[in-house]
Amino acid sequence: MNVLMIGSECTPFIKTGGLADVLGSLPQALKKEGVDARVVLPKYENMSDEWKMQLTHLGELNVQLGWRNQYAGIEYIEYDGIPVYFIDNEYYFKRSNLYGFDDEAERFVFFNRAVMEMLIDLDWTPDVLHCHDWHTGLIPLYLHTHYKDVEKFQGMKTAFTIHNLKYQGVFAPSVLHDLMDFDESMLRDDTLEFYGNINFMKAALNFSDFITTVSETYAEEIQTPYFGENLDGVLRKRTDELVGIVNGIDDQDYNPLKDETLEFPYRSSLIKKAQNKMWLQEKLGLPVRKDVPMIGIVSRLVEQKGFDLIGRVIDELLYHDDLQIVLLGTGEYQYEQMLQWVQDRHPEKMSTNITFSEALSRQIYAASDMFLMPSRFEPCGIGQLIALRYLSAPIVRETGGLADTVQSYDKSTGEGNGFTFANYNAHDMLYTIRRALEFYQDQAEWQKLVKNICKSKFTWKDSANQYMDLYQTMLE
Repeated sequence: MNVLMIGSECTPFIKTGGLADVLGSLPQALKKEGVDARVVLPKYENMSDEWKMQLTHLGELNVQLGWRNQYAGIEYIEYDGIPVYFIDNEYYFKRSNLYGFDDEAERFVFFNRAVMEMLIDLDWTPDVLHCHDWHTGLIPLYLHTHYKDVEKFQGMKTAFTIHNLKYQGVFAPSVLHDLMDFDESMLRDDTLEFYGNINFMKAALNFSDFITTVSETYAEEIQTPYFGENLDGVLRKRTDELVGIVNGIDDQDYNPLKDETLEFPYRSSLIKKAQNKMWLQEKLGLPVRKDVPMIGIVSRLVEQKGFDLIGRVIDELLYHDDLQIVLLGTGEYQYEQMLQWVQDRHPEKMSTNITFSEALSRQIYAASDMFLMPSRFEPCGIGQLIALRYLSAPIVRETGGLADTVQSYDKSTGEGNGFTFANYNAHDMLYTIRRALEFYQDQAEWQKLVKNICKSKFTWKDSANQYMDLYQTMLE
């Protein structure tokens, strides 16, 4: 089986979020199951020179965007046995950031068309085009319109994965004619029309053979108005072709026994984990105490991640409870300032680190006894999966992938791998944090919880097998 992954970012080449981790890891897992999996990306200026110097120039082609005739270079590298193609055009991709420009529609219409043109000339034919997020949402549409008579595309299937329904690629209807070579007949509910505009993600939802998202619960949630971001009606129509598959993590990359960023590598030793805690306390200027419970937070500082809940109760928690909180992340100014002020008021209990450091993030996972992730919504979430791998008990809200991967610890049955709350409510969260702190004081119960955490496995092999089944279903 041949599968082409199409996305806007991929580790280790370029990353802004979890999408890059999926495109970096899923093809590797599919390869181990016998799939010829490949990846295609834009070639961004932000890529390191280390990668750019290793690229091979395969050729070039012209891409028609309305009246524009644009150059596209095709470059190539094989990374860990996975062929990766890059679409090169300096006008569109030689920029300071990956996203956020006024001509975003033009940039990604170009990318979608360039991928289709590349496939015509490529001496390899995918059975499945697996598209990720709105940046690739036009490819299923093009397969049914501009390219429907191309012999190479006959029988080719499309899967589209929603990583976050909030970001959809909504643009003015003038894009239809100016860039996409469509007329107003495409302004219909079963095509691209979206409240007077056009919507790239909606195109994919209407034209893909199958739709996936990154957890079973999120697949159910997005069919409701609260989570559906005004696309819940389309998703309900496609409910029979909508599947939730939880992301995995690379359990060799995220391995506390082999993690070179840790001072005290460990497999399941809580003694070694406590040594990591004391090392981090000293590094961050917190009182060095083995016995104090530490809560870690590694996150984008945005409303989606529950920082309005945290802001409501964090002073109460730090005034009245014996604990330390270590936070790492960047995001919205209001949350950055709020968390800095909290540290100023509670310097012996709070360490606020407004930056991002891969090494420090891993050190926090390894040092923390608990990991707080009270998201308003969470398609999958990777933080709680890494926390479980590093034996840090997640404290999460029961939504999306958090609900699918964390089960609240039940003292009567001895089951569960973390602590959860259902309502998006600050005092429900506070109650759950204090419940976790109580269990931490009972080391016999905490040992039972940690044993459960050790058994929590979320690897890409399991996810890849579910994708394999989906591809087979499409091709039957």
